[in-house]
Amino acid sequence: MEITDKDNRIKELENENALLKEQLNKYLIKNKIYYENNKEEHKQKVKEYREKTNYTYKPTPEQKKEYNKQAYLRRKNKLKNLEIENNENI
Repeated sequence: MEITDKDNRIKELENENALLKEQLNKYLIKNKIYYENNKEEHKQKVKEYREKTNYTYKPTPEQKKEYNKQAYLRRKNKLKNLEIENNENI
């Protein structure tokens, strides 16, 4: 009996997952269409805001070092994971 209960639970969760994915896709498509239609207006608003506030971002040398270090570690970790996956597949 436990196996059938688990199978039923799995099917319920799969159905719920499919429903949630469908709802998410509807939401994302609606937003994507909105931003595609209003892309130029959005760019113009951002440009006006930057001019109005004199917004410029210039990281300090310490910040640049930290960003580069984090990027290096992420690349290194990603390559390591790819090598592990390739070794498992072989």
